[in-house]
Amino acid sequence: MDVLRRAHHYLLNHARLLDRLRFEALFTGGSRDRVLDVLRCYQNPDGGFGHALEPDLRGAASQPEPVEVAFWILDELDAFADPMVRSACDYLLSITTPDGGVPFCLPTVREAPKAPWWEPADGSPAHLIPTASLAGLLHAHGVDHPWRGPATDFCWTRIAAVDKTTPYEARAIVTFLDLVDDRERAGAEFDRLRDAILDTVALDPGASGEAHFPLDFAPRPLRLPLFTEDVLARHLDALAAAQSEEGGWHPNWPMWTPLVEHEWGGFLTVERLKTLRAYDRLPA
Repeated sequence: MDVLRRAHHYLLNHARLLDRLRFEALFTGGSRDRVLDVLRCYQNPDGGFGHALEPDLRGAASQPEPVEVAFWILDELDAFADPMVRSACDYLLSITTPDGGVPFCLPTVREAPKAPWWEPADGSPAHLIPTASLAGLLHAHGVDHPWRGPATDFCWTRIAAVDKTTPYEARAIVTFLDLVDDRERAGAEFDRLRDAILDTVALDPGASGEAHFPLDFAPRPLRLPLFTEDVLARHLDALAAAQSEEGGWHPNWPMWTPLVEHEWGGFLTVERLKTLRAYDRLPA
């Protein structure tokens, strides 16, 4: 497959070991255990994740968002039975606010280099980013940890108060509503918020800048009817065409230091291949 061959070449030249091993595990029959072994190196004794697992957070300290990155990798490997999950949930419980969610980021983010947009809010209040995605993934994999119930309640309460939203928050809401167990309630909230969510989406595949496209919201087929088949087909065509001459896919948000362009490029290349495969767009 030329798409995979070119992507593999890009990853060998630019990507982290973690993302090279993810590619091998997902597309060439490589070892999933090796991916888990490397992922474990990003986990701290407190159960959280750091060490630039989320490339824009360069410090060693645990932060909520790298837990989400770890959970998506565990999801792709169907590895939620791994002890890393319970330890991470224990960490989330330790940083949970009284209303049941976790903050966008913690003040320890200031202890090391970081992208300028990673700045904790005063008092570190809970946020749907990343609480909603984390809770949704625990529902999807049937993980019943003491953190999940209060976090789920927080998400329902916070989502019920949403009228207008932003792209990253909308993506977290979509993940939660798509994965949470209570399908009737999820459907009702989705019907109420669908137009507000779509207002954050760049439906033009040629949109420039830090645009958020349909496949960012639906990297694999959703249970929620967010996009029509023709919209998805048009964006899948554009996604396939966006593979660079080097073989990878590149981020469309600011790269604040040269290293993160390669780290994000490797991570996103694996993610784009996963999306193409999920929609049957990789050659047989």
